[in-house]
Amino acid sequence: MIRFFACLLLLLSASALSAADPTPWATYRGNPARTGNTDGQAVPDKPVVLWAVSSQDHFIAAPVPIGDSLYVSGFGAFNRPTIALYPTVDGKKPLWSRSAPYLRLASVSSAAVSGNSLVFGDGLHQDSGGVLHCLTADTGRPVWQLPMPGDLMHLEGAPTIADGRVYMGAGAGGVICVELDKATLDGKDVTAAEVATLQEAKWKELLAKYETDKKKDPDFAVPPTEDSLLKPEPKKVWHKGEKKWHVDAPVCVVGDNVLVCTSYLDKEKVGEKALYCLNAKTGETLWTQPLALNPWGGASVSGETVIVSGSSVGYYFAQLKGAKGELAAFNLADGKPKWKKDVPGGVVGAVAIADGLAVITATDGKVRSYAVSDGDRKWIYDTKSLTFAPVAITGGIVYIGDLVGGIHAVTLKDGLPKWKIDLGTDPAVKAPGMVYGGVTVHGGKLFVGTCNLEGPNARKGTCLVCIGVK
Repeated sequence: MIRFFACLLLLLSASALSAADPTPWATYRGNPARTGNTDGQAVPDKPVVLWAVSSQDHFIAAPVPIGDSLYVSGFGAFNRPTIALYPTVDGKKPLWSRSAPYLRLASVSSAAVSGNSLVFGDGLHQDSGGVLHCLTADTGRPVWQLPMPGDLMHLEGAPTIADGRVYMGAGAGGVICVELDKATLDGKDVTAAEVATLQEAKWKELLAKYETDKKKDPDFAVPPTEDSLLKPEPKKVWHKGEKKWHVDAPVCVVGDNVLVCTSYLDKEKVGEKALYCLNAKTGETLWTQPLALNPWGGASVSGETVIVSGSSVGYYFAQLKGAKGELAAFNLADGKPKWKKDVPGGVVGAVAIADGLAVITATDGKVRSYAVSDGDRKWIYDTKSLTFAPVAITGGIVYIGDLVGGIHAVTLKDGLPKWKIDLGTDPAVKAPGMVYGGVTVHGGKLFVGTCNLEGPNARKGTCLVCIGVK
């Protein structure tokens, strides 16, 4: 009987721990292991480009699947921001899109999705202040906004939604935790459902006014935009590391743990190179470990192992020569170091973990695989290019995007090549571009967006592409 109750307590403890884990695509790259896939479906052999959308926008963040749709963020000339939801079947006309005046700053943040809630941040490194946004995923209608004013406060990383809360890094703003479905409006508490009702009524009011204005003077009547809607703020739970840390990397939430990677900015002389583990409920520091290099890719987790990538350079094409990188593994429970590996190239992207292997790209163009248990290197694949973006893994296949528009598929077990598509020469695309955010694999298809901020194709057109079989 005692043994029975002990087992029951263990089961209950495990259940409590997993209760706060994010659901698929409620966190960066789909899950804490950062595999860029959540449904287990690989892209079949001999794929082709099924559709391509040409653009002048730069797609920094990887696309995020939402059912049969695809969320994409980009920015164009003068950092003009755009977010949109595309149908995955053909990628033609967006189901909805938002730009200025609702969005005032460009977004390079991968979105987190939970139910019908879509959460993302905006603001680039050069911006003063940023905003954490929550929209309805199906319509793009605003739910709430959280402004984060101040120098070096920008929300470049990816949020995580877990257990009804949103966790987000905010540059010099540290890390903030807010309620997903609870907000305040004019000093009153409101739920997300109540906000939706209020926004609908407000929208009808704005449309009615527009119709009245058109009758009075059609030449000067201005149609309403989402920026004219109500702007509730989410209720804050806790806020840590403000003006001490610099958090551009995505946060990682596992059970009651929030893993935060903070970087040090050499030019501004602010921040620190460190990994923090916080209590998800209170923000209290559970443990911390120093890091040798800036952890731009954030932390990845498999079981009880946390692996953090590091790089001596950021996402700057002109600074790649001589870049150095590292991998560092820690115990999730207490932060005790497990192993560390130096890499002859900056590792700016997150580590992807599957089947006991940790797979990384590096700025030297090599893709490397290491054993999660002890850091033993298993294989190397040479893209014969340069690489920033994290890989995606599913069905025993690793998918890679490089900085000249090459999309590679290799086997997870031994790194042997399966296929490659060159977006610069493919007749359906003909648009070379750099892959920054990584490829996304969903529903047996691969989705990728490119950018041309720097490099040999700077200021040339970009693309949003779907790869699969007909």
